[in-house]
Amino acid sequence: MEKIVPDTSILIDGKLSKQIRKGLLENVEIIIPRVVVDELQAQASMGRDIGFMGLEEIIKIRHLSRSKNVNLRFVGDRPSLEEIKLAGKGRIDALIRDVARNFDATLMTMDYVQALVAEAEGIKVKFIEPEQPKIKTRLEDFFTSNTMSIHLKENVPPYAKRGYPGNWSLIKIRDEPCTKSELEYIIRDILRRVRSRSDSFVEINRRGAMVIQLGDYRIAIARPPFSDGIEITAVKPIVKVTLEDYKLSDRLRKRLLEKAEGILICGPPGAGKSTFASALAEFYHESKQAIVKTMESPRDLQVGPEITQYAPLEGDFVKTADVLLLVRPDYTIFDELRKHSDFQVFVDMRLAGVGMVGVVHSSSPIDAIQRFIGRVDLGVIPQVIDTVIFIKDGEIRKVYDLYLTVKVPTGMMDEDLARPVVEVRDFEDGSVEYEIYTFGEETVIVPIRTLTAKESSKISNRILSLVRNFDPEAEVEVISDRLAVVKVRREVLPQIIGRSGKVVSKLERRLGIRLKIVPYEGKLSTLNELTDYTISEGKSSISFNFGKDYGKLRIKIYIDGKFIAERKLDRRGRLRLNPSSKLGETILNALENGKSVKFFI
Repeated sequence: MEKIVPDTSILIDGKLSKQIRKGLLENVEIIIPRVVVDELQAQASMGRDIGFMGLEEIIKIRHLSRSKNVNLRFVGDRPSLEEIKLAGKGRIDALIRDVARNFDATLMTMDYVQALVAEAEGIKVKFIEPEQPKIKTRLEDFFTSNTMSIHLKENVPPYAKRGYPGNWSLIKIRDEPCTKSELEYIIRDILRRVRSRSDSFVEINRRGAMVIQLGDYRIAIARPPFSDGIEITAVKPIVKVTLEDYKLSDRLRKRLLEKAEGILICGPPGAGKSTFASALAEFYHESKQAIVKTMESPRDLQVGPEITQYAPLEGDFVKTADVLLLVRPDYTIFDELRKHSDFQVFVDMRLAGVGMVGVVHSSSPIDAIQRFIGRVDLGVIPQVIDTVIFIKDGEIRKVYDLYLTVKVPTGMMDEDLARPVVEVRDFEDGSVEYEIYTFGEETVIVPIRTLTAKESSKISNRILSLVRNFDPEAEVEVISDRLAVVKVRREVLPQIIGRSGKVVSKLERRLGIRLKIVPYEGKLSTLNELTDYTISEGKSSISFNFGKDYGKLRIKIYIDGKFIAERKLDRRGRLRLNPSSKLGETILNALENGKSVKFFI
């Protein structure tokens, strides 16, 4: 009886069961080394398809051996821990050859290297070349010069996205559906080329899913049970651009060249974020003569050989960051930020002084900023992100910059409500579009609508037309389209507010805007002069004390009858000034030179 020892490659491909079923293998004894079973079990335990395929093949052989003249047995010891560690260096293959030698059996393999070594050692070997089906479709056959991506699924016609970012359409490539055997061949062809090319990698390998970088192609493969059928999605960049192609404003170009070191590139999927990130990486390398690295999974940025592309080290970007900090790059492109740990790595590297460019999916630029909220302290966000660039349809649609300040948030009036506020400003005109601050225990993002001069004037005139019935000298300051401050003389306050606020409430309903009524005394001739006050000096301040009765009221300061400034007293009715400030120096010089300094309320 002929003896056959199969290795893992022949079992994974299912060749033995096919030959037994066709009657090509009869009166044989199939000897399976236990190291083969353990290796397949280990692969299956890690969720890899090859492990399940090999184990299923052994089950098929066992069932067929009952009806065919085939004997099946398992031999050998289980591999030791040392042998398992050396599996990647050929130790398991060596144990399989030892079994074939000891039993004077024929080694059957589809691994060309295994066959060569067996022949060199004088072991009987039968090398079976991978079966080449009649269908010889390759992945590249579906691509044209303007194809962005292809979408293949069994029993479904192949489709392709053709065009350019912002101007593409989904095209049916052919009416004939893709068959399972066709897709299987394409997958085997992809894997074969990945093993032989230095620019290709298997980025992710899970049960039912693989992500592969094959040259310029990023390929996602899905199988049952992960998907309901075999599916291949391949993406290829069709354009490589430079920063000059984006027609940047001089202001933005200067910002990228001189200041921006915490950049967030955001936009919806397929908008051209990675294309812009690649152009920015080349810009930093060429224009700033900077050392640039990338962190990617998968590695698909189109950059020159001078820019090294790093994957997650041992599946973890935290370990990649540890190495990068030793490499000491000037800039790092992080494509793409997904997990919580990715954002933490981005923050840690930015605070360590590395210029960071992050790429993140979002439907709007404020959504991209919001993804950092809760992951880092609010006050740290402007230190980590100083420029947000929103890409859509391959174009820069919006640029924001972030500032941290302490102020009363827009829409609030009481100065006791002042707090740290992150202002999100339009980069080109400097207008504040959003404010981010904590309110209670929550962090809120409040959109700020900036009124045009025409809108502000229109609202002001509507309010004045009503409130000047109470005070002809009333003034209005429009804060927003929802709030305005009305200044009237103190003696008019009871009339315009009304009992229980009924009058002002009626005005608010009529105008459709909230009114805050504050006292304002008008011209100098009608102001009340404050003459009863004391002056005290501290180490770093000078204080004018008017008494608690005037706490939190506004006063006007005049020198020799000329208006100088308007300030608000603190709760104790004090005006505290820094002697080295401009106002402090002006008042002290006036007092020393005998000039008239007067305060009015």
